[in-house]
Amino acid sequence: MGLLYLGTPLTWDEAKLYADHVREHGITQFLHTWDRVKDRWGDELLWGDEVEYLVVAFDDEEKNAKLSLRQTEILAKLSQVVGDLTDDDTPAFMTVPTFHPEYGRYMLESTPGSPYTGSIPDLLSVETNMHYRRTLARKHLKANEIPFTFTSFPRLGTHGVFTEPYFSPDDAKSSHSLFLPEEITNPHARFPTLTANIRSRRGSKVAINLPIFIDERTPRPFVDPTIPWQRSIYPEDPEAKNGAALIDHIYMDAMGFGMGCCCLQLTFQSCNVDEARRMYDALIPVGPIMLALTAASPAWRGYLADVDCRWNVIAGSVDDRTPEERGLKPSKDNYIIPKSRYDSVDLYIADDWTNKPEYNDAPVPYNEGIFQRLRDHGLDDVLAKHVAHLFIRDPLVIFSETINQDDTTSSDHFENIQSTNWQTLRFKPPPPNSPIGWRVEFRSMEVQMTDFENAAFAVFIVLLSRAILAFNLNFYIPISKVDQNMARAQRRDAARSGKFYFRKDVLPPGHTTLTISPPSCSVSSSPMEGAPAKEKLLRNCFPPVPRPSYVEDGPIEDEYEEMTVEEIFTGKGSKFPGLLGVVEAYIDTLDVDEGDRLQISKYLDLVRRRAIGTDIISFSFQTCSLQTPATWIRNFVRSHPSYNRDSVVSQEINYDLMVAVDEIERGVRRVPELLPEDYTPANGYHSKPNSR
Repeated sequence: MGLLYLGTPLTWDEAKLYADHVREHGITQFLHTWDRVKDRWGDELLWGDEVEYLVVAFDDEEKNAKLSLRQTEILAKLSQVVGDLTDDDTPAFMTVPTFHPEYGRYMLESTPGSPYTGSIPDLLSVETNMHYRRTLARKHLKANEIPFTFTSFPRLGTHGVFTEPYFSPDDAKSSHSLFLPEEITNPHARFPTLTANIRSRRGSKVAINLPIFIDERTPRPFVDPTIPWQRSIYPEDPEAKNGAALIDHIYMDAMGFGMGCCCLQLTFQSCNVDEARRMYDALIPVGPIMLALTAASPAWRGYLADVDCRWNVIAGSVDDRTPEERGLKPSKDNYIIPKSRYDSVDLYIADDWTNKPEYNDAPVPYNEGIFQRLRDHGLDDVLAKHVAHLFIRDPLVIFSETINQDDTTSSDHFENIQSTNWQTLRFKPPPPNSPIGWRVEFRSMEVQMTDFENAAFAVFIVLLSRAILAFNLNFYIPISKVDQNMARAQRRDAARSGKFYFRKDVLPPGHTTLTISPPSCSVSSSPMEGAPAKEKLLRNCFPPVPRPSYVEDGPIEDEYEEMTVEEIFTGKGSKFPGLLGVVEAYIDTLDVDEGDRLQISKYLDLVRRRAIGTDIISFSFQTCSLQTPATWIRNFVRSHPSYNRDSVVSQEINYDLMVAVDEIERGVRRVPELLPEDYTPANGYHSKPNSR
């Protein structure tokens, strides 16, 4: 998470004096990068995943599952272990993995030791890689500790003991939280400084309110009895009783509630900057749909919420906007910023004829001086506005030792602001002095309980990204509709009962079927007589569709409609084959042997069964729908013998839930409503070496 310097962090009163300095030099650094690599072309597909874990310590006598605050010790041990490993110690086709710190002191992040390529064996090594990382981490924890890929810990911030060891929230000097102790936060200076500076810039604590799930015995109105309403330690303590804590809601007041969540993220290297921009745009409408399909967080601060996802919690947890920027108080220039710095994407950025100005229909403030500077340097209007919009934000953490940098060799000031704009997608320029190319990061998905699920969604997204480029698909809808989809995606049972705006005709103009673009760079296969040869690699460098001589432009409103998740994935009408349909068609263009195709199909089947609203029965087969993790967790809590139908996730329920999740991951507990009946946490599938 961000840049981890060793140095002296500035308080907000000190840091704000250097905000313009960081912005000015950040843009200078970006322009040096732009001049160096704007014409770079031909980079192959390299990609990777980031998986985050909660480390949970079990007290079997007290029946309490608690967050283990041993991140520093665990990472030191894993660093030593990983440093001693060689490639001979790892499974086939795998390099030694890496582990990283995260915001929560109970969290770990893991990534593959090296990027995946576009080979089919690499694609099918993802589950094995994830399983190996989990196994490696678990092997070096205490006997009562387990790493969970679990989005949000249900009892984070409850009254009582939820961490090991226990600490009081009365000493929460960076967040001033009523619920979370200071020790919940990674001790690196960046993290408590980030927490304190968000609070200071905002002028109050963050205020997150999720609607509580109303069950048969939930008090009405619900006024949370666990909030210490009368505490008087910090100046912000009265905020809860003065209106920050809403009736019938679960109230949270600290960055840790959001940045203490876990997710699954994917990053793809593109052929060049233009292809990266096209990929970025194409995945924007997909982000909310994948959030709904991976929904995994229905319980917060010891209560069931009436939402299934983490997104608004994280958005609220880092919302540093002042009352004036939020439109709550008048300002001299009426300067309002509509969203938190953690939210859905605000602008499409492709410099392509398919990106109509009407799609960017949401209000987007931007730094006009930076915009003009970028335009004067030769950047097109769309990309200049994207960067200038990111740079309306202030840098939140500045280290005194890094104020003055060599802008020709460093991008740290640029990344200071770029990396603290946390959106559903991130457009990533190449780092200085690096072989890495232009990249796109897909960030909306919630992490799943098992490596099989996480691998399935990773494989699906990477295949979808290739299908979009290969078939030149057009997923554009207005950004305002994407924003509405983000709100809908978080609703309870959105994947099953919700509807989302999506484009009706995704094919290029004049096309009635999916047709692959001809190769435009050397990594592709040479065409044979008749049909082109099948590709052996997932690749980059697909040429865009040129603008036809005549394009019939009707009203933008006619280009999209509301669809169910099932329709978005399985298709609707003759011009929309569904996301799974385009992925299957793309796989047909690849040289994939029968065993590899079968394994890919298992992953796609999980996606399909999550997406279908009801069981499908035909003459030859039956496809049973699968629940999202959020639905399964909610049902587990509500069916627990000690649940009082009052929305409370008790210590005992939480303990049994975490035991059950561990048993599910290890294949001990069968849950056919959540996972395929043949699920097994074996080391994943190994593609044959000679199929590379």
